[in-house]
Amino acid sequence: MTELDPRLHAFRPDLAAEYLKGKVKAARFTAGERRQVAQGLADLRRKPAADAPLDSQLLGGEIVTLYDQAGGWAWVQNMTDGYVGYVPAEALSAEVRQPSHAVAVLRSFVYSEADLKTPALDCLSMTAAVALVRETDGFSELAGGGWVYRRHLAPLDEVAPDHVATALQFLGVPYLWGGRSSLGLDCSALVQIALNRAGLPCPRDSDMQAESLGEARPLDGERERGDLIYLPDHVAIALDDWRVVHANALDMLVVIEPLADLAARVETECGQGITAVRRPAQSA
Repeated sequence: MTELDPRLHAFRPDLAAEYLKGKVKAARFTAGERRQVAQGLADLRRKPAADAPLDSQLLGGEIVTLYDQAGGWAWVQNMTDGYVGYVPAEALSAEVRQPSHAVAVLRSFVYSEADLKTPALDCLSMTAAVALVRETDGFSELAGGGWVYRRHLAPLDEVAPDHVATALQFLGVPYLWGGRSSLGLDCSALVQIALNRAGLPCPRDSDMQAESLGEARPLDGERERGDLIYLPDHVAIALDDWRVVHANALDMLVVIEPLADLAARVETECGQGITAVRRPAQSA
């Protein structure tokens, strides 16, 4: 049988997604059930354990397919990017509300009332999705409870087409392996969030992005603003022909750096510099 990427295909020896029948061997297959992330942020881990590697994160309002639940852990596939992993079951809701808006700023608090002086119940990061009930005093009430400052939200069909400008908003945000929010993120998540905000779908990991995103460009060509520069296990976004913005494990931050410095450092460490350049499609 064809070897499938376990990051993007839900299969285990005992259980697999129904869409994989005939492609993988498993004792049982299931179509799964829809669930929705009911908190601002939830860690998606490789195994059902709190000390397992953090592979990604789920953002508030994202919809997942639940394939199995046991011991307080849910085995799911994120419908946003197809990523598979284990998330605390308490982070999910069986009631799925169709989102109407998304967080358009780095992050925004969810308050207990439509009043900035009331307790903050949670925090939503950029592109977290919400369903709204009503508005009052500059706040929007969420269908799941709580209030968010209205100016921090945008309709789902309202995009920010300049993904470079979006990425620059994350300057100074800490680097977090597997992170996918404005509280901490890795290099590929910075690209994913920036493109998602522009209305463009984007795979989760850098190797997936390097294979499929937009248009392949020459490795030795002139860089244009917005080009995605791929190196071994890393990606950066071109600001111009000589600078990039990226989340990196040297500074442990999102920073701006000369591309020549980045490429030379990675080549010294890995024996290889730039491996691919992709130019994202324009948003509609």
